[in-house]
Order: sequence, then structure tokens, then C-alpha cells
Amino acid sequence: MRIDRLRLVVALAAAVVVALTGLLWVSLPAGAAEAAAQAGVDPGVVQWALAAAAAAAGLGTIAAGIAVASVGSAAIGALAEKPELLGRVLIIVGLAEGIAIYGLIVAILILNRAG
Repeated sequence: MRIDRLRLVVALAAAVVVALTGLLWVSLPAGAAEAAAQAGVDPGVVQWALAAAAAAAGLGTIAAGIAVASVGSAAIGALAEKPELLGRVLIIVGLAEGIAIYGLIVAILILNRAG
């Protein structure tokens, strides 16, 4: 019974996230088109720049999550056998987390280039 309730809560939370993402996907390009028209930039370019920036940040974050999951589980196994490896393991996990930062930097560069 408790697992069913947990699944329901997770499903509702996922549905809310998807709905909010859909609302943002619809409303942001419209606002971007108005701002681009005032700035003298082609609205199509701004819309594609927003989509590209969202893809760069989103895919970078997903890739970082997958990398941290793989590296983190291996790091825990290594630390269970040799606790003195803590410093090296933290550096390796930090490198995996850096992927998300690279995606964010690329997204910022795309948005700056679009105007």
C-alpha cells in the first residue's frame, strides 16, 4: 500500500514537471519573439537559440548524472576496500560533475551569441 502511494506521488510530481516544462516551452519563444523584434534580431534565430541552449544545459546535466552514478558507485566500492583513496575519489567524482558545468557554459554562450 505504501509503495503504491509513493508511486502515485512520484507520478504526480513528474506530471507537474512535464506540464510546467510545456508551459515554459510555449511561453518563452513568444516573449523571445517580442524582445527580438524590438532588438532588431530575427525571431526565428532567437527561438532556435533558446531551444539549443535548453538542449545543451539539459543534455549536459543528464550526462553528468549518468557519469556521477557510474563513477560514484565505483568510488564507493574503492573506498570500501581502501579508505585512503578518498582524496583521489573526490577528484574523479568532481570531474564527472564538471560535465554539467560545461553544458551550462555552452548554453550561456549560445544565448549571448543570439543577442
